[in-house]
Amino acid sequence: MSSFLLLLILSIYLGALFFIAHWAEKKENNKWTNNPYVYSLSLAVYCTAWTYYGSVGVAADSGLSYLPIYLGPIIIAPSWILILKKIIRISRVNKISSIADFISLRYGNSRFLGAIVTLICLTGILPYIALQLKAIAETFHVVTKTAMSKYIFSDTTTYVSIALALFASYYGTRYADASEKRKGIVTAVAMESVLKLVFFVTVGIYVTFFVFDGFDDIYQKASLLERFQEKNTIGGLPQAINWFLLCVLSMFAIFLLPRQFQVAVIENNRENHINTAIWLFPLYLLIFNLFVYPIAWGGNILFEGKEVNSDVYSLLIPQLFDNKTMTVLVFLGGFSAAISMIVVSSIGLSTMITNNILIPYNLLGRLKSEDQTISNKTIINSRKIGIFLLIMLSYFMYRFFGLDYNLVSIGMVAFVIIAQLAPAFFGALFWRRGSRLGAVYSIIIGFLICIYTLLIPYTIGITNINSTFISNGFQNIPLLKPFQLFGLDYLDPVPHALFWSLLFNILTYISVSVSFKGNYRERNYAEMFVDINKYITNHENAFVWKGTAYRSDIEKVLIRFLGEERTKRAMNIFNLKYSIDKNEALADARLIKFSENLLTGHIGTASARILISSVAKEEKISLPEVLKILEESKENIITNKKLTETSNELKVISAKLQNANDSLLEKDKQKDEFLDTVTHELRTPITAIRAASEILHDDDDIPEDLKKQFLQSIISESDRLNRLIDKILDLEKFETGKQKINVAVYNIIETIEKVIEPLQHLINNKNITIYVEGKSSLTAVYDEDRIFQVITNLVFNSIKFCPEINGLITIAASEKEHFIEIQVIDNGKGINKNDFNLVFDKFYQSTNQNFKKPIGSGLGLAICKQIIEHHKGKIWASNAKNGGACITFTLPKN
Repeated sequence: MSSFLLLLILSIYLGALFFIAHWAEKKENNKWTNNPYVYSLSLAVYCTAWTYYGSVGVAADSGLSYLPIYLGPIIIAPSWILILKKIIRISRVNKISSIADFISLRYGNSRFLGAIVTLICLTGILPYIALQLKAIAETFHVVTKTAMSKYIFSDTTTYVSIALALFASYYGTRYADASEKRKGIVTAVAMESVLKLVFFVTVGIYVTFFVFDGFDDIYQKASLLERFQEKNTIGGLPQAINWFLLCVLSMFAIFLLPRQFQVAVIENNRENHINTAIWLFPLYLLIFNLFVYPIAWGGNILFEGKEVNSDVYSLLIPQLFDNKTMTVLVFLGGFSAAISMIVVSSIGLSTMITNNILIPYNLLGRLKSEDQTISNKTIINSRKIGIFLLIMLSYFMYRFFGLDYNLVSIGMVAFVIIAQLAPAFFGALFWRRGSRLGAVYSIIIGFLICIYTLLIPYTIGITNINSTFISNGFQNIPLLKPFQLFGLDYLDPVPHALFWSLLFNILTYISVSVSFKGNYRERNYAEMFVDINKYITNHENAFVWKGTAYRSDIEKVLIRFLGEERTKRAMNIFNLKYSIDKNEALADARLIKFSENLLTGHIGTASARILISSVAKEEKISLPEVLKILEESKENIITNKKLTETSNELKVISAKLQNANDSLLEKDKQKDEFLDTVTHELRTPITAIRAASEILHDDDDIPEDLKKQFLQSIISESDRLNRLIDKILDLEKFETGKQKINVAVYNIIETIEKVIEPLQHLINNKNITIYVEGKSSLTAVYDEDRIFQVITNLVFNSIKFCPEINGLITIAASEKEHFIEIQVIDNGKGINKNDFNLVFDKFYQSTNQNFKKPIGSGLGLAICKQIIEHHKGKIWASNAKNGGACITFTLPKN
């Protein structure tokens, strides 16, 4: 493919990214940008060009050794529900904008510690960014089959780097407050995560099922290659320890890499997004790694005996078969993997440089002066320049220092360097005694051991036979060999460096922390970090500060960065939250903490503290006094929590009382309606009886036939009156619990047949066909008289509602796991779906016309419901498939 065409495709692709980022920034609370899936996919920035190309190279050269870097995050992901949520809560309430801010704040807003963390991150990540640019350059030339250019301005990577630098500096610094969410960047990264996965899986399927004949075919052919078995086993105990240490390394990386902290913590909009991330992100890694092995060993088979770079097998295989489309798709996937890492890492590093080095060590004096010339615009511009320079500096590292090592090697070195933050970072979360000095010394010592065991050998060249330092150790002391320190000779270079650096790092952190007490502010933040859940709602109350400060002076500082309107709004929120008079002149500890938080996102935690201190006279506090204040604060929080809980309980009780009162009123209303309905229903037959009786009494000349008709009417209405009274009495007994049922084991089919027999004449007169379905041996536990009454009611209702022609009633009994189910189904007009529950109400036919019944008491189904519920069963209405009504009830099994 020509260079021009590929550059055109890249330009269109980058333009699409600009468009997506721009669209996402313009949308407020859009479900397409603010959702758990976008958040989870943005975490896949973990998968860089190292994953896309380097893993294939490692799998091809070393077999299964590529797996630990992905196993670590998969294993640790479930813990995010506790650990990551805690980190997010701490960062949110303190307006933290980087991992350097996070660590420095915990250890007393230490400016020096923040600078050290920033330098550690720069040392580890800049070469890593350079490797991403190298991957872009090399793969570009693989696709176009051109040679690498010796001149900067004829190197396509130059223009790609400039484009990425412009993109990241524009969309990564839209807000002066670095803790604000960058929806555009996150959405673009999530989109790239989808694309790189889709493209990688596509080439994996292509290699596995089109180039070869499935996984078995690749395995069988690869197993014939030299050293196949050796490469594809974990090995003995030493190799298992290597794997374990690499898994630990990747577990740390998923928390500590600046790009991971950026997307996982700073860009998190809602904590509950983590609930999706804990399964979606591991699933993403698993899918990504599904085709690493087939591509790697497929490449080994196809290029056996040829000198090719195994890192780019995913490009070379489709290119070998002249599949240009697949080659370009793979290149775009690798390009996506690289630029996601570059953009997010440069944003995080730029924020750290500005907030932890540039402002506290250079611009702070200008910030504190009355005629301050530093503004939000200056800070934003410094971050823009920082991002641009970081990317361009990484580009020049790639151009002039060569970076001869492969993607995985440099990636591993970066991981080990960043892992030196682990003791201080996790100690901040779980150990109150951890101190600033412990964190500073532990990071420095761990980093020095990294330099000795990893950076110096890699700089010299790990295979350099002329280096006595590597082969004999420092000053020819065998115990000081960088790859076999103190005689430990069975670990690979990276796990070896990790083991010794972390061992000394942890020991230093613990020993220094327990030997030297930190100042009051360190202990204060230790409590607030470790017990964040206690202080999450009113963390300002837990902040310990003693001294004199005036609200007006603090407001002047805030106005410089927030503007007058935003400062006024913030102060109003503070006053309302703590019920403070706006005319109060003096500031308390809560306002000091509140103000520091407002400034933290703009200038970092350390600078915010120093700036507020410049307008406040702080008094030193002894450690016992801090602990006493914190204990009082805890008691206040517990008291407030109890008061809140009591208040909530009172609200619940009040709501229950209100519901009970409403229920009583409703029942009273129902009682009145019930009595009115009963009176009406009783009056109807009584009126008919009286009318017929008066006619018979007053008229002696009534014909005999007519006299018999009136007498029959009196008898019928009397029977109707008797039935109505019986049903009312039955209902009253069931509702008051006076009705007893006598249960035994009966054959339900026999009971159904007993019901049908007396109704058979009526069924035949209406030309209705009735079917009984079910096993003849089906038994259940029930009171036969009462269930006879239920089935009679249901069948009688079905008879009334069946059509005059081709009427059909089906009574089906079936056995379920824990109960017997009986259905009475007719082919009438059915029941309105809104009335499925209402049909069991008393006198339903009198009050609802959606389901008109012929003459009846209106109590039949209400009594049926009471009988079934007394049997611990359920009854409900629905419509059958043919449109007719279906009443279903259940009975306990034998």
